[in-house]
Amino acid sequence: MKALTRLIFVDDNNEKFFGEGPYRLLRGVERTGSLRATAMEMGMSYTKALKLVNNAEKELGFQFTTRVVGGKSGGGSMLTEQGKEWLNRYEKYRDACLKENERLYREYYGE
Repeated sequence: MKALTRLIFVDDNNEKFFGEGPYRLLRGVERTGSLRATAMEMGMSYTKALKLVNNAEKELGFQFTTRVVGGKSGGGSMLTEQGKEWLNRYEKYRDACLKENERLYREYYGE
């Protein structure tokens, strides 16, 4: 038995707009330089990936990525500085929540 902690950000209507999926997607964009390529790696449609990023950007009020439309040299995406900062804070907060959950689990269940 174990306790599972999932960190999900919701809006005022309790609609999810950010969690581990968008986090992994955006870290993939940082690594690959492409939202489309990252979506494919994750088994997700580009349309869904774009919707996740756009929804998070709308709720948070800033852009996670700058996008270059394809053409002769191809398109791509890069994380903005504000996007990188948000992902770093999310990661630290998530990790702190996981650590605290482990501590509480041991306290209450002794395992």
